[in-house]
Amino acid sequence: MIGVIGTRGERAEWTFPAEPNVVRAARHAVRDTLHLWGIDAAVGDLTVLLVSELVTNSQRYTPGPINLRLSRPERTGVAPVLLVEVSDPLPDPPVERSARSEDESGRGLQLVACSARRWGTRRGRTGKTVWFELALAG
Repeated sequence: MIGVIGTRGERAEWTFPAEPNVVRAARHAVRDTLHLWGIDAAVGDLTVLLVSELVTNSQRYTPGPINLRLSRPERTGVAPVLLVEVSDPLPDPPVERSARSEDESGRGLQLVACSARRWGTRRGRTGKTVWFELALAG
C-alpha cells in the first residue's frame, strides 16, 4: 500500500501498487475501516468480496496504481448507502461476460451486478473508475 490519501469521517481512500499482494492489502484496509465505522458484518463481508473482485481486475490488467475509495455520502431523505470506487489508469471499461461453469474466472462483474444496489463505470482524466453501492441499515 502506498498509503492513505485521506480519511475524513465517513470517507477513506488508499492508493496501491499493482503488485501480487494488493488484493490482500485492499481487503484488510476495507475490513478494518468498515469495522471502525460500525458497518454490519454481513455488509462488510460482501463489500470485501466485491472489492477483491474489482481490485483483482485492476491488478491483472493495469500497471497501476490502483485507487480505492469508501464513503458513506450524507443524503437527506435517501436510504443510507456505502459507495465503493476502484480506479486504475486503463481507460477501457471492464466487460461483463457470462462465465461457464468450468471457467475459473470471469465472474467478478457478474457478482458485482447481482449483489450491489447500483453499479457502473465512468471515465476519468487518466483512466476509469468502477463503482458500486450497497444499501446500509438505517
